[in-house]
Formats: sequence, C-alpha cells, structure tokens
Amino acid sequence: MRSSVIAIGIACSGLSCSDITAQQPTSGQPQLEYIGKSVRGVPVSPAVKVGKLLYVSGTPAFDKNGKLAVGDFAAQMKQVMENITGILKSSRIGWERVVKVTVFLTRQKDFEEMNRIYASYFVNEKYPARTTLVVSALPHPDFLLEIECEALLE
Repeated sequence: MRSSVIAIGIACSGLSCSDITAQQPTSGQPQLEYIGKSVRGVPVSPAVKVGKLLYVSGTPAFDKNGKLAVGDFAAQMKQVMENITGILKSSRIGWERVVKVTVFLTRQKDFEEMNRIYASYFVNEKYPARTTLVVSALPHPDFLLEIECEALLE
C-alpha cells in the first residue's frame, strides 16, 4: 500500500496547473480528452475527460511560477484547491460537480486545517465523497499534501 501511494504522488509531483488547455488525442479515440500538459518531465496529464467524467490527477501545491510554500500547510492547501479549481474551470465546471476526492496528507496534525479550507470551496455543505490518507511521504520532500478528484461533467 505504501509504495502505491508513493507511486501515485511520483506520477503527479511535477504538475503545475496554470495555463491549462485541453488537448485532443491524435489516436482516433475522441472519447478521451487530455487536459493540460506534462511538466517537469513527469509523464502525466493534469486531468483526463472520459465521456461524462473528469479525472483529476494528484495535484501538488506549486503556484503558477513553480514555487512551493515550504512548511506552510494552509498556503499549500489553498494552492492545491486553486490549482484544481483551474482544472475544473477549464472543463466548464466547478467544485459542485466533484463526486469523489482523495486527500493525501503527510502530517496528521494538518487534518483540522485541511477540513476548514476544504469546506470553504463548497456551497450549502454539499460535499463529495472523500477519503483522507496520512502517508509517510510524497515525492517532493516539501509536499505537505496532494489531492486528486473525479467530477461529473453533465
């Protein structure tokens, strides 16, 4: 289990979600749409549309300039939520269409603060299903969290 959680983070550690644009595959499979571009040499798409679903890869807290608020959980949490907000907006939806979220924390003590910030992105306490895991590490030593989610497009 531990190695699979670390592998998920490794696949997503280089994401920066600024300037996200949709890319159509050239393989003749129009049912798949790749959102954003791989950055930092990491072979991953920030998100993929499949039919009426959007799968958002594990998203770290890099800002649009590639900077990370080292040691500041609240700043990293807000940045991750804003990065995902950008991905959702590029697909013309918002957090109200998110149906499942997985949060990876490296410190259990951040759970309450994560909940406070997380809740502020939803209206009328309509929250998606969520799993929160405390993991021993994420791919970058300064990552305090990473979030992935799934959303319904229509």
